[in-house]
Amino acid sequence: MKFFYSLVFLLLQTFLFAQSIHIEISGLTEQKGHVFSLSGEKIDYMDSVISSGNSSFTLSADPLRYHFGFYRFICKNNVVDFLFDGKDIDLRTNVKSIVDSMHIINSESNRLYYSFIKLNKAYKAKSELLLLMLAKFPKDDEYYSTTQARLQSLQKEYTDFVEVKSQKERASLAARYIRSARLPVVDGALPPDKQLVYLKTHALDYIDFKDVELTFSGLFSEKIIEYLMYYRNPQLTKEQLGKEFLVAVDSLLTHARKDAYVYQHVTEYLVDGFKKFGFDDVIDYIIENYVIKDDICLDEKLESTLQRRMQQAKRFKIGSTVPNIVLHTPDEKDISLNTISSEKILLVFYATWCPHCREMLPKLAQLYSEQKREKFEVVAVSLDTSSTDWKKFISENSLTWINARDAKGWDGVPASEYCIYATPTMFLINKKLELLAKPSNIEDVVKGLK
Repeated sequence: MKFFYSLVFLLLQTFLFAQSIHIEISGLTEQKGHVFSLSGEKIDYMDSVISSGNSSFTLSADPLRYHFGFYRFICKNNVVDFLFDGKDIDLRTNVKSIVDSMHIINSESNRLYYSFIKLNKAYKAKSELLLLMLAKFPKDDEYYSTTQARLQSLQKEYTDFVEVKSQKERASLAARYIRSARLPVVDGALPPDKQLVYLKTHALDYIDFKDVELTFSGLFSEKIIEYLMYYRNPQLTKEQLGKEFLVAVDSLLTHARKDAYVYQHVTEYLVDGFKKFGFDDVIDYIIENYVIKDDICLDEKLESTLQRRMQQAKRFKIGSTVPNIVLHTPDEKDISLNTISSEKILLVFYATWCPHCREMLPKLAQLYSEQKREKFEVVAVSLDTSSTDWKKFISENSLTWINARDAKGWDGVPASEYCIYATPTMFLINKKLELLAKPSNIEDVVKGLK
């Protein structure tokens, strides 16, 4: 029993005593730095630390606060990433070249990590150049065989590090990170188009989507970007590119389904990323086919627009009954949506300051003028808070359909009931308020009318 208590005491000492993190950046003049934890591209504040002199920063990592994972030290515009695995860390580098000058005094995990970062960078640059040369040379050219031999030697060196040298402690976070972060090795004898097919098919093979601890790093976000680049084609239109990305999304999320938390992490990153670049169709696809279908609980910190988008996708299915709303017309009268008797009604939410709305509504007005009122009616709901801007827009564009506005705009009942997250947004319904279509452009409206 005495031995048992001694063992417990030793384990508590090992796991509960704070570890020392020491970072020295020679040439640095700033005296205060900050430590953040990493999760994809998100960083969360952990600590602030004052230099003890000679550009030297030391802090104690409380094991109850510091989980295993990757962290980022930022001092002014200088960044040092490091891996924390419960052991003391001592890193020394130079402000002029932080990664290339990195010297690890203590922490085998960080020694492996920085060795991998440097090797990965060199391997990527050299292998891409050699593959390009092989694509240029005829196979019977003496330079072809020389280049191929050099590529194979480079690939063997790289594979030896990621599969053997770095894997002496396979269960360690550093080893697991390297296994998942490795670059795919491509056969130089394959023609370029076949190489791309290989990358699309096998680039995700080595990523461990079941390793939750890897979410506390930039691993998944980095590999997602890397994978999406295989589908990027500058010759495609944005719409065509979006369709290509759907294929990549299916592949990524199918792999990520192996663990619920990783699945959520990858999904959030994809949604947030495509949102930044305006790929609305891709976001809708992810929400409808993954978020809603698998009931993924996304990070509540995501913007309210995304939440409304998800709610709209859930509530407004084709064939469902849309909410009846009471709208205010320019002459201060009220009109209820369920009192309109036309066979088909196009409900349009817009704003006069929205460039796409200003372009689309005049075209829609032209289409409206060619239709019979008993067959087709348009109800245009402005989200403008300014009545003057709204009435001026109606007059300038001769909008003779049913014009309406809610003075509370985005916070009003109509926008809330219909989960409006962007303008313009359109719903094609019948007089029973059943949803027939959700057009995204004039062409979709025309199809809906047919």
